[in-house]
Parts: sequence; C-alpha cells; structure tokens
Amino acid sequence: MTASSSALQRNGVVIDETFAEAFPMKATRIVITAHTIEWARHAAVSATGFATSVIACGCEAGVERELGGHETPDGRPGLSVLMFSMSGKELGKQLERRVGQCVLTCPTTAVFAGLPRNAGGDLAALGKNLRFFGDGWQISKVIDGVRYWRVPVMDGEFVAQEDTPVVKAVGGGNLLLLARDTDGALAAAEAAVAAMKQLPNVVMPFPGGVVRSGSKVGSRYANLNASTNDAFCPSLVGLVPRSELASKDGAPVQEIGCVMEIVIDGLTEADVAAAMRVGMEAAIAIGPAGGLLRISAGNYGGKLGPFHFHLHKLLGAGDAP
Repeated sequence: MTASSSALQRNGVVIDETFAEAFPMKATRIVITAHTIEWARHAAVSATGFATSVIACGCEAGVERELGGHETPDGRPGLSVLMFSMSGKELGKQLERRVGQCVLTCPTTAVFAGLPRNAGGDLAALGKNLRFFGDGWQISKVIDGVRYWRVPVMDGEFVAQEDTPVVKAVGGGNLLLLARDTDGALAAAEAAVAAMKQLPNVVMPFPGGVVRSGSKVGSRYANLNASTNDAFCPSLVGLVPRSELASKDGAPVQEIGCVMEIVIDGLTEADVAAAMRVGMEAAIAIGPAGGLLRISAGNYGGKLGPFHFHLHKLLGAGDAP
C-alpha cells in the first residue's frame, strides 16, 4: 500500500508515515543443549532451516540467543530457538519433525521447553512421541511435576522434555530499507538486524535476518497467494502504476537503487515494537552517508492483520509529520 506523503527525517533519513501490518501466530521456545556450544549450534541451525515464511515453509523459526550452562536445565551450553506458525496444530507438526530429524540426530544434544508451564493453555509434543525411537528401551522420570524422556542412542542418551507450551504470538512486523545501492542497503539491514538480536523474544527468520524478495498479497496468477512487491522494485519504476520509488510527478527517483526488508516475529506485540524501534535507530545511524535514504514498511490497508506498528510512533514522533 502506498505510504502517506507526510514524512519525518532523522539523521537525513526520510521515515514514511506508514505502518507495518502484522498478524496473530502461535509460538513456542525450545532450549537445545549439547556437550559443546558448537554441537548445540549445529542442531539449532539445522532445526531452523527452511523456516523463513509460513507461505511455503509451514513455520518461521530462528535462533534467539546462546545460553550459558547456568541458564540451561542440564547445566550445559545451549541455544534458545523460537518457532512460529499460524496454528498450534501446524506448529506441533513442525516442531516434532524438526526436533526429530535435526536435534535427536545431532551428537550429544538434549531438548527442553523454554517457556514456563503456565505460559499458555496448549502443549505441543517434544519428547512425547520421539521417545518411541527408543524401541521400548526408553524410560521417563518426573521431576517437579515435569516428565522427561531418556532415549538410548549410540553416543549415550537423548534427553527430551515431554512437551512444550504454545503461546499466542505476533508475526510479520517489518521494515523496508530504501538505499542508494546494494552496499548501502546491506549495511543498514545488517546494522538493524544486529541491534534487534540483542533483544529477547524476537527472531528475524529470513537468511541473515534480511529478505530481498518482499511480497504483496495476491498475484495475477491464480495459484499464487503472494507475489513480488512491485511497488518497491527499482527495476519496475515507470512500469507499475503505483511505484513507491517514483517522485510525486511519476518521474523515476534514480538515487534509490536497492530495497531490503526485515521481517520480525515476536512473542508479544511489545516485543515486535521494541525490535522495530531499535532496528530503525541502528539503520538511521548509517544515514545517507552510508547509503540509506528512506525507511518504510509493508501494509495492506489493514486487511492482513490487527497489529499495526506505526513508524513515527515507534520513533516517539506520535502522529507528527
């Protein structure tokens, strides 16, 4: 959707008066531990692979942060992983497949719920079904009311908490970074993602946290429910009727040569808002000198989701132009 012509500037960067439109999701956090942080990372990276967009991946997932032994249930190094999907049922399917194929298989790992038992009303299976890989040799133990499964494997035992809470979450927060060229767009996007990663409860699920193939709802092809966001494609200026990269009279704005998007999923609306805020601040610091000219966001007129993150308000500018 075309942004309002009203904008503000910070450090020479134009901030559109628009909003990012996000939608409800279901989410869980799991903690993967291992003998070393390297093996925990192997499992976490594998488990969050092909999890960029629910459009085709079934879930959106990412590594939230690394954990020291003092932060994990078994005292070993680990990582926390956030997974998001459109329903609790689909999230449960994705969780079981990814933990079964990528964590159970990885040397020395164990897996635990990363949310408190009272965090949500639903539970998704974690070790509950994977225990059957033990072929009858698996055993369980209940500690403080929580069941854990011990499954014999060739390097010893795979330990898995029986289930993990599923909570309501928010997906689809986003920023569009409009830059002079590829170097400027990447510099701004990398700075924004680095700042967002310092916050808890959020992940940026695309490769490196950045997506160059921003999409719009719908397509001229009947079998596609999403297609390229042509309004922000530099190569289509002058060819599409509502380009966001054209001046008011329709003439091309030659200085915008590259646009990158960052998508943010979070456990709460406040988490997504905080991530967008620090991401914008980090990108703004790059400024025109580093190639960043403008910041916008993707929305669909309020038709996609109920969560609207207004860029001006996030930067403390209220509704002021």
